[in-house]
Amino acid sequence: MGAAKVAITIEEDLLERIDRLVAEKRFSNRSRAIQEAVRDKLEQLDRGRLARECAKLGKREEQKLADEGLGEDLAEWPEF
Repeated sequence: MGAAKVAITIEEDLLERIDRLVAEKRFSNRSRAIQEAVRDKLEQLDRGRLARECAKLGKREEQKLADEGLGEDLAEWPEF
């Protein structure tokens, strides 16, 4: 996937923390650290949205989704 260059304004204390992580070789550079932080935050927001949508389901609907396709897979499960 391509990358685009952007300019951001960031608090000095956050930049210092990022620079420490780069110095500790936890990230190869500032861009990589910020990119991974943004990706993690977006994934966290998506998971939260999914959880909120699932919470709207009634017990029956939730169970139906959980069981969906289970019957087909059950035949393939090994005996214990």
